[in-house]
Amino acid sequence: MQSNSLGKLFEVSALTLGGGGIGQVWGETSRDEAIATVRDAYAAGIRLFDMAPLYGDGEAERVMGLAFAEGYPAGLRLTTKCMVGAIPREQIDARLRDSLAASFTRLGRDYVDVYILHGYIIPDGWQATARPQALPHIAVEYSIYRDYVIPVFEDLVASGKIGAFGITAASTQVTNLAAVENSPAPAVVQCITNVLDSPGGMAITEETAKPREVIQASKSQGLGVMGIRAVAAGALATAIDRVVKPHSAEAKDFARAERFRRLAAAMNTTPAILAHRYALSMPGVDTVVLGVKNRQELLESLEAEAQPRFTDDEMNEIDQQAKG
Repeated sequence: MQSNSLGKLFEVSALTLGGGGIGQVWGETSRDEAIATVRDAYAAGIRLFDMAPLYGDGEAERVMGLAFAEGYPAGLRLTTKCMVGAIPREQIDARLRDSLAASFTRLGRDYVDVYILHGYIIPDGWQATARPQALPHIAVEYSIYRDYVIPVFEDLVASGKIGAFGITAASTQVTNLAAVENSPAPAVVQCITNVLDSPGGMAITEETAKPREVIQASKSQGLGVMGIRAVAAGALATAIDRVVKPHSAEAKDFARAERFRRLAAAMNTTPAILAHRYALSMPGVDTVVLGVKNRQELLESLEAEAQPRFTDDEMNEIDQQAKG
């Protein structure tokens, strides 16, 4: 498998196994199948595994711990995350440390390579969200992130519990860019990476998402970029294999992707393979995080990675054909 430098940190496989699938966020699977998927991913050359407590209420992390119960192989890299939300400032330190300790227990580790702030960084006082009820639980204001969250991350790095910290840049563009361009910057940024540039149900703002600007800004700062949502939560697959509401963001994206599915058929491939090849070919993306939940889906992703990356001209042609 091709490898790239994850910013200034370390070499990383072009594909990362995410915890969403094995944590049953993206449809049902069994624990045994999830464990087998993790082991097959490592055997295929995947070396980074992206976990979070919210993936199945800790299930993804438990799966990782069980998959390597006798010890993690040398060279395997792990991330995990923590959702902070609008909690009192004096509770942030304990929230981050306690969450990490619980992740360590489930993972069977006492160290992760990257600890990522799960959720969104929003402007101070910002309330213009499409998800007002969820906002207090999933977002932290920029000044709180800067003055309270980052110092805890830096202390965890200094104490040897984590190698670096990262963020998810899927919020308002002003805070996405502020977080990657201002110091101290995260070492790793997770960005939307799909042909539709769509965050789908992740969106918290009505503004048009511009993830490619975030990727470019991150690379100009020497940060690592992990691409997420390569298949747009299933909208860029042949079908969405879980129940979604008719007017959900994913259902709307699936309708938007009809031309993309026709293009995949014309290229004699599946939409998921084409979507992963596209994400892998996007400039600035160091590794693409998979949301697969079983070995069959993993094989399809591995097939995409094994094929040549698209040229700039080919990417432009896909854009034109898929978007009209």
